[in-house]
Amino acid sequence: MLRRDVVALWFALRDPRTPRAARVLGWLIVGYALSPIDLIPDFIPVLGYLDDLVLLPLGIALVLRMIPAPVMAAARTRAALHDARPRNWVAAALIVLLWIGLALLAARAAWRILGG
Repeated sequence: MLRRDVVALWFALRDPRTPRAARVLGWLIVGYALSPIDLIPDFIPVLGYLDDLVLLPLGIALVLRMIPAPVMAAARTRAALHDARPRNWVAAALIVLLWIGLALLAARAAWRILGG
């Protein structure tokens, strides 16, 4: 169900009838859901799966409430017919570059704080 809602959300966010606030928040959530990098790494016991089990569904539920019902119904129909998740290698590369940039900024800040 989560996978179907993410794909339906992908289609709903591309619909011009979707409100701007829902689009912005939705794109952030879809990008994070499809990103290979997690906010909390999965190898951390219990907490590693917190974002997958709690944060993503809550974010998706919030965006789904912001999208008009007719738009979401059309998006769910398209998602049911769509057999694979959207693949956009440019967007994937941008997400990875964003995470690398954030990691470098965090490392630089930590280096300064620790007196390097």
